Amino acid sequence: MKRFTRSLGLTACAFLALCGQTQAADDIPTIRVGWSIPAEEMKYWMMRRPDAFPDLGKQYRIAWTQFQGTAPMVQAMLSDAIDCSSQAPLSLGQGAASGGLQAYVLAQHVGERKGESFSVYWAVAEDSPVRSVADLKGRTVGVNVYGSGVYGQMAMILKQNGLDPERDIRLVETGFPGSEAALRAGRVDAAVMNQPFALRAESKGGIRKLFSLTDLMPNTVHIFEVCRKDFTDAHPELVKRYVKDLRTAMALAREDRAETLKVVSEVTRAPVDLLDGYLLTDKDFARSADARPDFEAIQQMLDQYQQLGMLPAKVDVAQFRRDDLIQ
Repeated sequence: MKRFTRSLGLTACAFLALCGQTQAADDIPTIRVGWSIPAEEMKYWMMRRPDAFPDLGKQYRIAWTQFQGTAPMVQAMLSDAIDCSSQAPLSLGQGAASGGLQAYVLAQHVGERKGESFSVYWAVAEDSPVRSVADLKGRTVGVNVYGSGVYGQMAMILKQNGLDPERDIRLVETGFPGSEAALRAGRVDAAVMNQPFALRAESKGGIRKLFSLTDLMPNTVHIFEVCRKDFTDAHPELVKRYVKDLRTAMALAREDRAETLKVVSEVTRAPVDLLDGYLLTDKDFARSADARPDFEAIQQMLDQYQQLGMLPAKVDVAQFRRDDLIQ
């Protein structure tokens, strides 16, 4: 009986200890994060190599949800389905101006720097008579998605060259993957090129660059990380940990390219050999070492979208800043 009582006591202690561990694990706060493909290497590192981040899984958890673009993530944030997500200037601006989204921009994934990185561009056939932007008048131009940020910047370039983007060209949505095929088949006279599809098209030859987004501004911002204002204001230390790990992930991605190629391949299922041709080279987008957002460039882009009528009113980037979380 004494032995049984002692054994029962030990079992009870073990059970209580297990319950304590379970309760402690349940007490770990969770951030619901939206992500997409491509160009989110910081998140890919955190998803695939969590052991590289001491706080992840111990001080906080992440519930990951994949989306097909930034606009659906705006809707998810507005409906309180996620707390943080990847965004582009246009989608964030539209979410704020039309949907009342309140959020903070806390880290930057990728952008462009003139002369230093890849820039989204429009290509024409090598033997095309189109030699300038003005020559596109009356012709068919491809874009990834109508109303996208890329479309907005393209429209600004057309206007700078005397063309009305609504009247002087025929616009066709091709998506990035279908751009090359549309150009070679003659369905478009100018096709939008993004990586890795640009690299593939260039390797085959027969195309030439007509203009790129860096013709509009030298430091375009494509994707940054945002968190909802209400969530951040309620959990500033939690969000600070998340931002810290994003910055750590950016450093890891830049410092260990070989491992980053593996990580990105695991997430995107793109072969390492293909990724090796451009990822984290001068053929890829620009990434800042500290992942700090370029608020000046974001404001410039928001102003451009408002001029085009893609935003109903001026959007001030100051509403998206909380500098104590990105020091």
